[in-house]
Amino acid sequence: MMKKLFFALCALMTLQVATAQDPSPFDFGKMWTFENPPIEWFADEYDFAADEAWFEHVRKSSLRFATWCSASFVSPNGLIMTNHHCSRSVIEPLQKEGEHFDTQGFVAKSLEDERRADGLFVEQLLMIADITDEVKAYTEMAENDADRLNKVQQAFTEIQAKYGEMPEWAGLRLQTVTYYSGGKYSLYGYKRYDDIRLVFIPELDLGFYGGDPDNFTYPRYNLDATFWRAYDENGQPANTSAHYFKFNPDGIHDGTPVFVIGNPGSTERYRTVSQLEYDRDYRYPVQVQFMKNRLALMEKQYEANPSDQLMNTMFSFSNSIKAVDGIVGGLKDGELFERKVKMEQTIRAKASTQEYWDKLTDAYNMLGPNLPELQLLSNNPQFTGNTIALLHAVHQYEQVAEEDLDSDQLAQLKDAIISYASQLSTPEEMELLAVVLSELKQFADPGDAYIDEILEGRSPEVAAREILEETVFTDEKKLNKLFDKPKKVIKHKDEIFEMADELMPRYYGAVTLFQSSSAERRALEEKVANEVFNVLGDNLPPDATFTLRISDGRVKGYPYNGTVAPYKTTYFGMYDRHYSNNKEFPWSLPEKWANPPMELLKSPINFVSTNDIIGGNSGSAVINQDGEAVGLIFDGNIESLPGNFIYDTEVNRSVSVHAGGITAALRYIYKADRVLAELLGE
Repeated sequence: MMKKLFFALCALMTLQVATAQDPSPFDFGKMWTFENPPIEWFADEYDFAADEAWFEHVRKSSLRFATWCSASFVSPNGLIMTNHHCSRSVIEPLQKEGEHFDTQGFVAKSLEDERRADGLFVEQLLMIADITDEVKAYTEMAENDADRLNKVQQAFTEIQAKYGEMPEWAGLRLQTVTYYSGGKYSLYGYKRYDDIRLVFIPELDLGFYGGDPDNFTYPRYNLDATFWRAYDENGQPANTSAHYFKFNPDGIHDGTPVFVIGNPGSTERYRTVSQLEYDRDYRYPVQVQFMKNRLALMEKQYEANPSDQLMNTMFSFSNSIKAVDGIVGGLKDGELFERKVKMEQTIRAKASTQEYWDKLTDAYNMLGPNLPELQLLSNNPQFTGNTIALLHAVHQYEQVAEEDLDSDQLAQLKDAIISYASQLSTPEEMELLAVVLSELKQFADPGDAYIDEILEGRSPEVAAREILEETVFTDEKKLNKLFDKPKKVIKHKDEIFEMADELMPRYYGAVTLFQSSSAERRALEEKVANEVFNVLGDNLPPDATFTLRISDGRVKGYPYNGTVAPYKTTYFGMYDRHYSNNKEFPWSLPEKWANPPMELLKSPINFVSTNDIIGGNSGSAVINQDGEAVGLIFDGNIESLPGNFIYDTEVNRSVSVHAGGITAALRYIYKADRVLAELLGE
């Protein structure tokens, strides 16, 4: 299937000789759906004849972990495997007095000691139905684009009601899924397990080993693993004997075909070239600079007042910065971007019209210059500051007062203004305002001089200080007196008022522009996607939607930094990182890890493979052809970050915890004999 499609695409290329810029069918990735698995491709590439029973088994052995990660059953008694970083946010309430899982870890010595996490759940995908024809029967009656969206929603509601009455779907949570922007539709039925109990979690030093510096890198040394257990409605361990992944600590070698079963969150591989240009020139540069600046401020706060919550937020920002930087790097990579250009040219040459692409180009050319104001001037006191929130309140107050000085809304706005004003006289607020002003100067349309008029030749830092030191809003008496006569508020000369008059119309204008064009852009995206679908069909996987997928690949190292990254790492390497970094966090190790036995040191801990993953795949099982769990996905390498818009088969790598590394830690460090025996079926 895939090889036939690849040759068909190559035949459409205009170049006589293939180059690095030529597109590949795998540019759209390998996140295959279970309703359309690539059986022929698996047979051609891996000499692996996967049948319907195999796909059903691996699907039902896999799980969605809450609303943010993936997981899988790894024993007949409901034992669940996922990542440490997927679990950490829900473990704090499970700790008893004197316990601290981040520093001590946790191993349940018996079933009675397993700790229930209230509100935590997993879902197992039991039923799938292709409902494309049923949905299209509704949409064919649509009168226009807006009506078509309504018809789709009507179809979803009525189809779910119909299937919900069928015995085999009874009691399942139903979800309608749109693929190829409306090229195909599916209905999924999930069994939900609500009683989930903690069985094992390592210390933060192990689950977070290497921290932000090692994030998105390889070689890697991370025990990012956790075990939970699902219990049934009677409070007994769930019977999962029909579908679970048997654990194999030695089930892979260099070149072994492996498959990742999980729920990739979101990709944008079907975006048009004009959309990707918008991403490259506006969307991501503003986003990444925004995050970098806030991270720098948080780091200063952390130095003055450390806290676990702030550290978690900082890591989240650092993780996102690396991810977005990687996407931007990919968009600026001439070879990768040219592959997207040529693929679009190929599809457009076979499409029925060019109109949809051209209209999307016009729409995004208009949106781009308005994006900085939309993001940087949003009313978000935590990240854009109380001054910007104050500008919003002042602007609204002025608008209401112009229409009706007796409006009840004025009193509410006055209270909001006074509240925001009371929080202006801090060094942190001055710093944040200076950051916003510098970002506006950096990203605002060069043809619009409004930010220069606000700065008046001052640096953003000086302007922020002078604005907040001299404004009437930082003088409580003057501010209260000002509100005695609402008309004076409207006419008052103050830089805060001037900023509100200058900036807020731009912000709300950008909001209007984005919102008013949203329906049209969505309709155009759907029409483009349908044209792509008409050319390529469903031979290529749709974008990720945090629904269950299977991704194929091989265990394989790769060249990096002038040398070669081996396909696996060992605990020897982890201890080398520990001592080479003077035993300092994030390469520190708990006391129980001192003086490890040679058997542990020689054990593998992480490995890489060519599987296609994205955020949401965290916690996915890595299995071999025998359906055995051989690893646990937890990250990708730096080179995989452009995977949001294109998958590169040469350098993309998934990074996993080796099953042998998990069993070695359980055996030699945690003495978790009960858990180990269950995993190994002993």
